[in-house]
Amino acid sequence: MALTLSDVDKLARLSRLSLSETERNNMLVELNHVFELVEKMQEVNTDGLEPMAHPHELALRLREDSVTEKDQHCALQSCAPLVDRDLYLVPKVIE
Repeated sequence: MALTLSDVDKLARLSRLSLSETERNNMLVELNHVFELVEKMQEVNTDGLEPMAHPHELALRLREDSVTEKDQHCALQSCAPLVDRDLYLVPKVIE
């Protein structure tokens, strides 16, 4: 499918672009190259191929979910002015 200058004019108008005569001709050539590439890609036989989420095989490096820190619960709450049932108590600010 080859585009014409009238197609480029229509695209420019829809895109609200003002193109000079040279820009129109260059745009025509570039857009036709894009359409040629798409046509070549459509000729490729993709039967039996599964769609991919990413073009590269990526392996996520995961670590085992395990506790690596010691429990500092008591030490952290020891400096709080008021604690009740492991909760920090603060003054009421909204009545």
